[in-house]
Amino acid sequence: MQQVDALQGELLAAIASASSPEGLEAVRVGALGKSGSVTALLKTLGGMDPEARAAAGPAYNGLRETVAAALAERRTALDAEALAARLASERIDMTLPMPAPARGSVHPISQVMDELAEIFADLGFAVAEGPEIESEWYNFDALNFAPDHPARAMHDTFFLPGADPEHGGKWLLRTHTSPVQVRAMLAAPPPVRVIAPGRVYRCDSDATHTPMFHQVEGLVVDRSIHLGHLKGTIEAFVRAFFEIDDVRLRYRPSYFPFTEPSMEVDVACSFEGGRVKIGGAGTRWMEIMGSGVVHPRVLANCGVDPEAWSGFAFGCGIDRLAMLKYGMPDLRAFFDADLRWLKHYGFGALSVPTLSQGVGA
Repeated sequence: MQQVDALQGELLAAIASASSPEGLEAVRVGALGKSGSVTALLKTLGGMDPEARAAAGPAYNGLRETVAAALAERRTALDAEALAARLASERIDMTLPMPAPARGSVHPISQVMDELAEIFADLGFAVAEGPEIESEWYNFDALNFAPDHPARAMHDTFFLPGADPEHGGKWLLRTHTSPVQVRAMLAAPPPVRVIAPGRVYRCDSDATHTPMFHQVEGLVVDRSIHLGHLKGTIEAFVRAFFEIDDVRLRYRPSYFPFTEPSMEVDVACSFEGGRVKIGGAGTRWMEIMGSGVVHPRVLANCGVDPEAWSGFAFGCGIDRLAMLKYGMPDLRAFFDADLRWLKHYGFGALSVPTLSQGVGA
């Protein structure tokens, strides 16, 4: 076994003197590779007689295990040395001047929500919020949607497993912020004057629609409310939001289950240089929101006496308002998380809209 002891001493010395991972790998290949010295010894076991094999086998295998363990230990030591050297070379000089920090931007959707809150606060509205996971009762039943209404179909609504233990029906991702109006009427007796901005969800995705988008809806419930109040509120909002006095609105008859009568609201506009310009002497019309007088059944479902109280409601897409006001041509860019787009269209953190200074930043 003197040959084994001599080879082991030679290999251990070579392993200990290896100063780099490459050098250590060369020692490993020379010892344990296909043509290595230890591998050659192990191959001779097949030609030995049983007695010689019984004596040489444990020694040869012990040699292989000893060399493999020494290789692993030395590899760990070399890795630690390399890491220490790297850490030493990558030290940061804290006395060096810092580069200019990247400036964050407020997303246009957040900016428009702030503008809406400011405008409607001046008109006496409070901001109401509600859950994004709703039951069919709040999202459809209380709002006078018929059981077979197309909006309940799977191709329009994201339904969730489970059932509402209070009212029955399925859980779903709200398709509009109108359930917040229902909750506002149930939470406090009239008069009610709220807006409900937030995220909504529908099974729709193409160049002009996304599965998740943003809406704002308004609700007023008081005594002797009529269409004149609705029209005055919408006109005041449009003038304040677009910051123009020359606004022409058109009201078209429409249908919504939760309002009667119902109207679509169009604003006069023109197309200049590939962009939409609101107001002025525009000869084109663009739909901006739906509106109407709250249906008596909705009031009754919310515990409000329709003989004593009346109200109006309206709703529009916040994403569309942002596109119209700030000239953004593609809705999909709102959700691309492109920092270049946000740097171009975003707003400073201190650009807080106020009515006294103008809501435009």
